[in-house]
Amino acid sequence: MPIFDIDHLRTWIGRAQEKSDSIQPRLVESFNAIFNASSGLALGDPAPLGIHWCLAPDIAPMSGLGPDGHPARGGFLPPVALPRRMWAGGQVDYSGGLRVGDIITRRSRIEDVTEKLGRSGPLVFVTVRHDYLTPHGTALSERQDIVYRDQEIKAAARPGMQPPTSVAADHSQSIDATATLLFRYSALTFNGHRIHYDLPYAINEEDYPGLVFHGPLQATFLLRLAAEISDAPLQSFGYRSVAPLFAGGQVSIHATGGAGGINLWVADQHGAPTMKATVASV
Repeated sequence: MPIFDIDHLRTWIGRAQEKSDSIQPRLVESFNAIFNASSGLALGDPAPLGIHWCLAPDIAPMSGLGPDGHPARGGFLPPVALPRRMWAGGQVDYSGGLRVGDIITRRSRIEDVTEKLGRSGPLVFVTVRHDYLTPHGTALSERQDIVYRDQEIKAAARPGMQPPTSVAADHSQSIDATATLLFRYSALTFNGHRIHYDLPYAINEEDYPGLVFHGPLQATFLLRLAAEISDAPLQSFGYRSVAPLFAGGQVSIHATGGAGGINLWVADQHGAPTMKATVASV
């Protein structure tokens, strides 16, 4: 089992970085294609919800990648000596909108590093705050929780291990969980993590039963559903991953509620929840 010094890792608290990007029409068009959607491409048009997860990605040269396809550890994020890094959850608070043509500045800061003991062994949670600034002001602020864990989570990695939800949905949609969908989202976000597109690696090296859905891809599907059924602009979006989601067949997204508050979840091919979210509207 890896040994790490939590006190050393906590010295990363307060570390900050700033990165810039722009919302170009090509990015918006590519993003919409993944979701079989369309939106305005002219400068000043509203940018689609969830596109902020495609902005200012970590870009490392090939020589700077680890064996999993992620940039090598260290730098902005602490060098946690546990093999798996995943989204655990977070919350997005909206204070303005992103627009096509905006030049955005993302200011990021490590807010906390904590250690917990889970069923699979030690866990390290890193909390990051991202603020997205535009020429019109702050568009949104996000708290992002990243979890590092040991590789021995075989039972949790099998589909259908979580019980299907018993809540009846007011709104539901199906998604074709294809490898092409995951590959295109990886390309759009410049995410080299091999569990999303390299099936032999996902199975043989990380002991998953298939290609793994991206956390932000699931979250974006939920955001889009919430926007469809809400009569008011979204104010906050809180999300939490509860189980891995894998490619193959059809998965589904669901929502209950309406004005003022919506509960949403992603369900795998067996009906078991993999991500849960809540949305508040203005």
